[in-house]
Amino acid sequence: MADPENIIAFQGAPGAYSNLACKAAFPEMTPMPCSSFEGAFGAVENGDARLAMIPIENSIAGRVADIHHLLPATGLHIIGEHFEPVRHFLMAPEGATLDTIKTVRSHVHALGQCRQAIKELGLNAIVHVDTAGAAADLEHSTDITEAAIASSLAAETYGLQVLRSEMEDHAYNTTRFIVLAREPETPPMTDALTVTTFIFRVRNVPAALFKAMGGFATNGVNMTKLESYMIEGEFFATQFFADIEGHPDDASVKMALEELGFFSREFRLLGVYPASPFREHGFQSIQEGRNG
Repeated sequence: MADPENIIAFQGAPGAYSNLACKAAFPEMTPMPCSSFEGAFGAVENGDARLAMIPIENSIAGRVADIHHLLPATGLHIIGEHFEPVRHFLMAPEGATLDTIKTVRSHVHALGQCRQAIKELGLNAIVHVDTAGAAADLEHSTDITEAAIASSLAAETYGLQVLRSEMEDHAYNTTRFIVLAREPETPPMTDALTVTTFIFRVRNVPAALFKAMGGFATNGVNMTKLESYMIEGEFFATQFFADIEGHPDDASVKMALEELGFFSREFRLLGVYPASPFREHGFQSIQEGRNG
């Protein structure tokens, strides 16, 4: 059995895009599939895994449902980020061809991201709980009319033949993942780009959000993400999730956070971590990393 300190948990079946992200970012670690996000979080909290690779947003589908609600309750810390280009593959059992397949199954987002190709091939799209699961269902199938859309790793994992690559409608399809650990790993302040992630709730006073955000503008701090979501089932209990570029020890960031704190009734730092090269170099940085 693998040493828990060398295990990275992810949500999904073997061959999921999260599995692919684990292998790309931490090739030396053993990926652990979990049936739910709670299971992946729990594996780290319980010491069964050292890290968890969790998708947080996609360039086309937007934020991943539930993560913003689940993450603050875990007590885990963000120690890194990873951007994974999404490349969809059409796969089927041995003997199938583009002429024999009639139905394709995959996650609802994957089907939506391959809408043009599915239409072009005249396939009947059926929603599955996840991409790798759709591929796994075909592992022992002999039905040459059934196909799945999933990653190249899923095709390899379940012994399926790839009938068509680059099924996605848009080449810029990318998922951002965060890496979670039990303890924070705050990097020292250097010239390297750093990301700080936090959640907050503003005080119930007029223009509180506007005033809270003003500190980032006046101090020249770049906020790259700000999302609101309801909590505790109340329409007026809104929590904000934010990413900024900068280190909390930087004077400008420190002043901006102090001003935010003045207008907030709740603030929690989720992580301070090195920015992915993707933020500056996009797909080129990922390709160079793989080729290197």
